[in-house]
Amino acid sequence: MKRFKKFYIETTSVCNLACIFCPQTKRQAQFISIEDFTDLLDQVKPHTDYLYFHVKGEPLLHPKIDQLLDISHEKGFKVNITTNGTLLAKNRHKLLGKPALRQMNFSLHSFDGHVGSTDKEGYVGGILSFIREALAATSIIFSLRLWNLTEDNATNAEKKRNRDILEMLEKEYELPYRIEESFVRGSGLKLTERVYLNQDHEFKWPDLKEEEDHSPGFCHALRNQAAVLVDGTVVPCCLDGEGVINLGNVKQTPFSEIVEGERANRLYEGFSRREAVEELCRKCGYRKRFGT
Repeated sequence: MKRFKKFYIETTSVCNLACIFCPQTKRQAQFISIEDFTDLLDQVKPHTDYLYFHVKGEPLLHPKIDQLLDISHEKGFKVNITTNGTLLAKNRHKLLGKPALRQMNFSLHSFDGHVGSTDKEGYVGGILSFIREALAATSIIFSLRLWNLTEDNATNAEKKRNRDILEMLEKEYELPYRIEESFVRGSGLKLTERVYLNQDHEFKWPDLKEEEDHSPGFCHALRNQAAVLVDGTVVPCCLDGEGVINLGNVKQTPFSEIVEGERANRLYEGFSRREAVEELCRKCGYRKRFGT
């Protein structure tokens, strides 16, 4: 039986921002129901211990996010949430004190990624205030993400864009150095106990409109991760935000059968040979990160 270190559940396909780095989904706007969520957890329990509320959409928009966390705890899961952090104030009481919540990832690059964003200091300050409160009362781990670097991060505008945020972090955590001095792209920098900063290049979603790349490559899809979209569609990884590689639907077929199905096994075996058998995978640059 396949086991996954990361199991992505798209709790909603709706987002309150329209970031330039995140293509808007063409799928129907939807929120997972409590019944469908509960049934899904029962199906995936033999396959994973860790849930990630993330594919497309903003998980803190889900009106019953607190119930989703409670159900996850009841069924023995630990939850990781990736969020833009703009809805923390109205959801604070739904998050603090939830034993299932293991980690929160804040996409700080959402501020500049969303055209029309205002009050950067207030945005970052709100996130830091929440973290401060949670550090004192919970065991949650926090990852602050700035995934907006260009290949050379050369222009003054680009440097200043992140410098404003880095300055706030340096002040908050009383760092005796400028973050750039200790920064290694793609690696987490520990700011304080249970708080990390991760900087990387701007993320590019795979797209069928891109050119195919037939060179060798590897991916952990269906090895250490799998994902289910809000409508129940199973996809091999969190990068298939439109359900292009539709492996089946948990509302019609048990998850255990879907991940052992012909299309799933063909993809898995292909990457064992360092070969991308799916068109979307041949148009995804992420597999280059894992070597050949």
